[in-house]
Amino acid sequence: MPAPHTPPHPLLAAHGLAFSRDEAPVFGPLDFSVDTGEALLVQGGNGAGKTTLLRVLAGLLRADGGTLTIEGVAADAASRARHIAYLGHLPGLKADLSALQNLHYLCGLHGKRARQRPDAALGIVGLGGFEDAPLRTLSAGQKKRLGLARQWLSPAPLWLLDEPYANLDLEGIQLVNRMVEAHLREGGAALITTHGAYAAPPVRTRLLELKRPAP
Repeated sequence: MPAPHTPPHPLLAAHGLAFSRDEAPVFGPLDFSVDTGEALLVQGGNGAGKTTLLRVLAGLLRADGGTLTIEGVAADAASRARHIAYLGHLPGLKADLSALQNLHYLCGLHGKRARQRPDAALGIVGLGGFEDAPLRTLSAGQKKRLGLARQWLSPAPLWLLDEPYANLDLEGIQLVNRMVEAHLREGGAALITTHGAYAAPPVRTRLLELKRPAP
């Protein structure tokens, strides 16, 4: 029986990755990787650099040191755009557009997963019936669900999820877990920041623990 195919490089790998703000270290140096079919949980207390790390990986902040590769090639803006979908604390949505208009707008910018529709994605995240609701009329939890719908529509294989369980009830937490599980089952990967493993998705996971640098 032939051995299963193993990619020659992890989807994303960091070596010696570090970031400082005003000459004070925020995190690093860090060595880690995440591959298709797995989730990397990033844990740490307030100020440990979890959000900053995801913003560096997404290309929103520039690292002070180390290397970052995507499928074995140095990460640049184009490769990040193809491979990474980032869901941060802020929704990144337009307040005067409706829920459905926001999804169409973002799919036009970033592309769309094959065989998926924005209206169907709203139903998946529990926002069926809110297609025409302006974003500014939605609650914090509904905005988080709309962000999750955009995440589901993204064709990028690597999800960066910054505290995806925030502002969600138990049903919402279970929704995130089902979405991550389905994404990994289809060959994707996820890097998830969380304060604790109580909400970790039921998938193959590894842990990256961040600690506040010593003064």
